[in-house]
Amino acid sequence: MGRIVATLIRLVGDFDVAEEAAQEAFAIATEQWRVSGVPELPRAWLIQTARHKAIDRLRRRARFEEKLDAYTAAGLSRTVEDAPDFDPGEIPDDRLRLIFTCCHPALALDAQVALTLRTLGGLETDEIARAFVVPAATMAQRLVRAKGKIRDAGVPYAVPDTRDMPARLEAVLTVIYLIFTEGYAATRGDTLVRTDLCAEAIRLARLVRLLTAPEPPAEATALLALMLLHDARREARQDEAGDLVLLEEQDRGRWDRRQIAEALPLVEEALRAGPGPFALQAAIAALHCQAARAEDTDWPQIVRLYDLLESYARALARVTNDAERRFLERRLREVQRREA
Repeated sequence: MGRIVATLIRLVGDFDVAEEAAQEAFAIATEQWRVSGVPELPRAWLIQTARHKAIDRLRRRARFEEKLDAYTAAGLSRTVEDAPDFDPGEIPDDRLRLIFTCCHPALALDAQVALTLRTLGGLETDEIARAFVVPAATMAQRLVRAKGKIRDAGVPYAVPDTRDMPARLEAVLTVIYLIFTEGYAATRGDTLVRTDLCAEAIRLARLVRLLTAPEPPAEATALLALMLLHDARREARQDEAGDLVLLEEQDRGRWDRRQIAEALPLVEEALRAGPGPFALQAAIAALHCQAARAEDTDWPQIVRLYDLLESYARALARVTNDAERRFLERRLREVQRREA
């Protein structure tokens, strides 16, 4: 759903229209595919159907506004007619473009993350509200304001150039981390792990490092390492009944040693640039993954890393506003959650 919405936003340039058109397309598919069967390229079918629905909506809006402002109507009509045809080859980067669009510095950090989770992650407003510990009505208003600010400011639907990227990178990395978090310990559904979300978060992290090459930021490198290390333990985290297996009880022979081997040099690279929060978490995960047995774990070193992480959080809390402080506290709770 998130990738389809991301593509639609690029095609029609409107968050709300894209979301509504995608919902319509899924509703049509539910009825039509039951009779005719699933098409050979279901995602392309959904995007094309949703695009037509979106264009219909924009045209109806244009006709309505024509009665009030002929100039505005003409501008909307040109936007619709100039929308490019769908090209399946353009899909892979749409999700990353949407993340960078939502993570614009004109928005507060919590608004950036909430808007991305709603638009890209497909979370409902009440679910996001619970995560931010605010009433659903409050979160709904925040989302409306965030979309309006992006629209009114003419924020481009694109990955920014190297000069503008640093202002958005922290929020982008956090969003990718939250996508992985939902995949690693799903809050909905019958399964503990959503492999698709874990794989997508890792893919996006690789793309971010490529965009910032040849010297990617340390925290971008650390985030990729952190996710690779956690994902390497995926096969051992559940028993045959689908129940959680704690770290010390996991069969370490089922851990993905290839991913661990890829991640360890990334951890070292990130730590050389300074101990940021993702780098510290990655170092903790690396110590767990390097221990052949649970009793071989270097717990004194892990305690020292947690002390550094706590010191980092306290220092940052002294210079951030309340919203950012609450956001950091949620991130630190996720660190503890990772130890399962």
